[in-house]
Amino acid sequence: MKNLICFRFFPLAVLVMLLITAPAWAQDVKTDTLKVLPADSVAAPKPDTAVLPPRVLIDTIRYRLIGDGNFTRGNVNRSLMVLRAELIFSGPVINIATNPRFTYGKQNGVLAERDSYVDLFVDVFKKRKTYVFGLAALETSNLRRIDLRQMAGAGIGYRVIRTKSHDLSLTDALLYESTNFFEKATVTTVRNSFRIKGKHSFLSDKFRFNHLTFIQPALNDLSNMRWNTILSAEMPLNKWVTLRTSFENSYESVVEVGRKRTDSRITFGISVGNK
Repeated sequence: MKNLICFRFFPLAVLVMLLITAPAWAQDVKTDTLKVLPADSVAAPKPDTAVLPPRVLIDTIRYRLIGDGNFTRGNVNRSLMVLRAELIFSGPVINIATNPRFTYGKQNGVLAERDSYVDLFVDVFKKRKTYVFGLAALETSNLRRIDLRQMAGAGIGYRVIRTKSHDLSLTDALLYESTNFFEKATVTTVRNSFRIKGKHSFLSDKFRFNHLTFIQPALNDLSNMRWNTILSAEMPLNKWVTLRTSFENSYESVVEVGRKRTDSRITFGISVGNK
């Protein structure tokens, strides 16, 4: 009888043992299955779903702050101060540059110069040999008795030379210009603006020579002519500080009564920046 009872309960005990061990056995099987999968098959993103780096409009900023001037005392007391800035924001496609300046000068205690100028150049594809650009400028001048001058236009540029030591470019643009004088009637005109701009370094960048020339005849009146030239020689003291001297000559054929058409100045100064 006892043997019969044990025989009947033996299959039941086996069934209970199988039910208890089945989940653990199933978990071991799944674990072993996951271990067979290569790790990079799950972690590595598919080629078409990889995140691309965002495109940036501006990736480089260069700047210089410049202070020039000269001062004399004696029979003639003269003081002249010229503050300039050069800011360039560069990217893969566009280049934005501005060169604002402010000039203040006195002659024997009488205000002679209080002139301001601000411009904006937007160059497209300037890293190429040929590029296009747009520009705008505002100017005031106590020296030439200009209350406000406004200019805007567009043109094409050509990079003649671009090496580590030399950079030379030519541009040509059409400009609309409006000049409000203090007393003379407002003059509006359309100009052709031709520019030559160069930067050159010598003696392993121990000496630099920069030049900028604008020639701007009026298309509707050839007697209305303007030009401006700035020449500068520089000696870098280190990466950030540079000693400099500059010569500037400007000419305008249309001026107020009593004003000369030509002005020239020589200044000495210093510049600070990473440009």
